[in-house]
Amino acid sequence: MTAAMFGFEKLRVWQHSVEFAGNVYGITKRFPREELFGLTMQLRRASVSVAANIAEGTSRASGKDRARFLEIAYGSLNEIITILHIAAGQGFIERQHLDQLKDEASEICKMLSGLKRSALDKSD
Repeated sequence: MTAAMFGFEKLRVWQHSVEFAGNVYGITKRFPREELFGLTMQLRRASVSVAANIAEGTSRASGKDRARFLEIAYGSLNEIITILHIAAGQGFIERQHLDQLKDEASEICKMLSGLKRSALDKSD
């Protein structure tokens, strides 16, 4: 017997976002202990927010509502990149990890833009 699948679980952007959150968790495990309630938690919450807002947005009836949640997810990605730059400046992550996460975030941003355009097109 297979488990039920929610519609958002089929979206590549959601799948990539969940994987991205896992990568953020992996990177933040190496942060200093004193950052647990600082940059570590901020990054983790923002990374979870991306996938969660994509999922929540898919449940909305109107295209404008769906687009709003996708915008929030997009904003969380920008928040993550900013915090990662700060973490890199503090020596918490290496440049290659920053670049890798930026590339992943950029790909998710592109998918979010397309999904948002589609949601707004259907709301007319």
